Amino acid sequence: MAAVARPRGAKARATAAVELLREEYPDAHCALNHSNAYELLSATILSAQTTDERVNMVTPTLFAKYPTPGDLAGADPEEVETIIQSTGFFHAKAKSLMGMAQAVESRFDGEVPSALDDLVTLPGVGRKTANVVRSVWFHEPGLPVDTHVTRLSARLKLTAEKDPVKIELDLDSMLPPGEWGDFSLRLIEHGRRICDARKPRCSKCTLAGICPSAGRIAGAI
Repeated sequence: MAAVARPRGAKARATAAVELLREEYPDAHCALNHSNAYELLSATILSAQTTDERVNMVTPTLFAKYPTPGDLAGADPEEVETIIQSTGFFHAKAKSLMGMAQAVESRFDGEVPSALDDLVTLPGVGRKTANVVRSVWFHEPGLPVDTHVTRLSARLKLTAEKDPVKIELDLDSMLPPGEWGDFSLRLIEHGRRICDARKPRCSKCTLAGICPSAGRIAGAI
């Protein structure tokens, strides 16, 4: 890989990071198994405070029993809780899933909406979840901010914000809308593989040449 001049300023770093991560993770994709917008939305709601792998273990049973929002809207809450119990917080998640399904059925004719302003009105759906569905399924601009995106954007000094919505808006302002979703997916992949929370592998990092934090974090290797 050709040497990259250290960019000056957050926007220049963001642009450089987009290019470097595209080269490193050309096939980055959402790790939640799904075959339609309803399944992706449900899986993303379930992914709070657990791993994608755990969600993927329970969704086949969930979607087989409740293949449409209408089916889930009329489900027995205890049956839903039993299916999703291993994802944690299953009482709240079951309530969110069923509330989401009921709202999709009653307000959107059983079709998951693509507009951010509509998605965030659904029970259990915040901006992160809405942006996952927008960017991954609908291929609309959306930049989901999870713990990996929060950590990496801070280490790269792309933002000084701590609030996910403010981080999202800062990152959005630096990049073309068409890059938002892929940039988030690639930051997540890089956070999982290299830029660990406790022991970042700076010596193996494709972003080390542009990252102000490279080699300066306690525990870095």
